[in-house]
Amino acid sequence: MKLNRLSFLSICFGALVLQACSHAPRPQEASWAEPVSGEISLHRSEHAVLAGEWEYEESGMVVPLRLDQFGNGSYDFKDGRFRTDVLSDHRWAGAWAQRENDREGGFEITLSPDYSEGEGRWWYTRIESDAAPTKAGGTFHVMKMQSIVENQPVPGARASQ
Repeated sequence: MKLNRLSFLSICFGALVLQACSHAPRPQEASWAEPVSGEISLHRSEHAVLAGEWEYEESGMVVPLRLDQFGNGSYDFKDGRFRTDVLSDHRWAGAWAQRENDREGGFEITLSPDYSEGEGRWWYTRIESDAAPTKAGGTFHVMKMQSIVENQPVPGARASQ
């Protein structure tokens, strides 16, 4: 009787472990991490280049980006988040995430000599539970509208509407 009870408990425990391991993993959106201030290794002078309000333009749609001194911030389209991972010379790269439609991806921008605008491309790294999406990304243009550091419009930038 004692052996049967032990066998029964072993089978129940095994079933629980099997059931726990068979559940789908939590969506990766939960893994999106906002960098801690100072985590990105940029020089102080480079921080000022990113801080402020930028306009993102793609196929006639314009979306404001609000970025802190580390190039991290948000945008209103689909409850978007924007993270800078690299700013080297005139190459700006990082990641984006949109909570509303559960998507994440990367971006790369080549900035102008004065860092006031740039041409970029973006791509998906995850669409909902698909961690290897084949859906194409796109290209875009960014323009700095206002610097947080100086709280002044960027020379040559058009007024926000």
